Amino acid sequence: MKTGLNIALLHDWLNQFGGAERVLESLVEMFPGAPVYTSMYWRAGMPATYRAWDIRATWMDCLPGIYRHHQAYFPLYALAFARLDLRAAGYDLILSNKSGFCHGVRAGETPHLCYCLAPTRYVWEFESYAARENLPAAARLALQPVIAALRRWDYRVAQRPTTRFVAISTEIQARIRRYYGREAAIVYPPVDVARFQPAAGHDAYYLIVSRLVPYKRIDLAIRAFNQLGLPLWIAGAGRDRAALEALAGPTIRFLGRVPEADLPGLMARCKAFVFPGREDFGLTPVEAQAAGRPVIAYGAGGALDTVIARETGAFFSEPTADALAATVAGFDAGAVDARDCQRNAARFSAERFCEALQVQIAALVG
Repeated sequence: MKTGLNIALLHDWLNQFGGAERVLESLVEMFPGAPVYTSMYWRAGMPATYRAWDIRATWMDCLPGIYRHHQAYFPLYALAFARLDLRAAGYDLILSNKSGFCHGVRAGETPHLCYCLAPTRYVWEFESYAARENLPAAARLALQPVIAALRRWDYRVAQRPTTRFVAISTEIQARIRRYYGREAAIVYPPVDVARFQPAAGHDAYYLIVSRLVPYKRIDLAIRAFNQLGLPLWIAGAGRDRAALEALAGPTIRFLGRVPEADLPGLMARCKAFVFPGREDFGLTPVEAQAAGRPVIAYGAGGALDTVIARETGAFFSEPTADALAATVAGFDAGAVDARDCQRNAARFSAERFCEALQVQIAALVG
């Protein structure tokens, strides 16, 4: 995409790879040569291709242990971006890829398009975040004044008249309205659907591809499949692996971190893809549909945008093992047409993302 605009990209942190970083890769591809401003950058821990980018980290990059323990510094990210002053840098557009605080950059009169992956979760949903991370009661109490101050700051910078919000899903659109009082268009994140193709047939296993962390609710799926006695394969790594393995029965198989090259085949051969958590969007259900496979998902959050009930999958309505087990037992994966899954997944292609984002940029800068 060549716009002739001098654009700066912003990203909260670069020390782990996930959906946010996939979006950033698409933005860098759209705007080659655009600098990427971020709080900190773990050069050795990120893909080698990033070393060719113009990445500019803040003073937080020098803090001890930040690459592996970035959560410990969470009160400082707002300060780092509040001190990042791009007013005199001569940019035509600032484009932030936000789930934390990077939208708080000092942009002045420069138009700012905030591609909002989520309003800062551990600020606006602190209690559920603290419960999920098992924060002690004393720590929760001590953090209350900090959280209150961060909410005031986060809300204030979100009111800047030069900032235009774009949400990744209807879930995030609603949260932007609720927390910031701002309206937002929706542009779905880019998914590389072209690398997934249906297989000639499928095997008997159900599949999860996920980081093994609490909010993904892998525990719920394990309990459901223990109850059903059906094969569930879990691809991914994370701090919860030992606890999840202790919970798993004989039909649960842990694959660990699966190479990217092996994922298309793994998805294409599963009986159905299982998505048990509530996500802001969720790339993997789209990838599974691109591979021609149906999705069984919790009926909330981003899955409501990406899965079509009774056409490309099914929803379970309560976040319980019993509800998931009942949905799996009553779902006929063989009745789903792989072509319907592929057509639905095509709505989330990288090409669609670029076209839709270009429309939003044009509306902001002309």
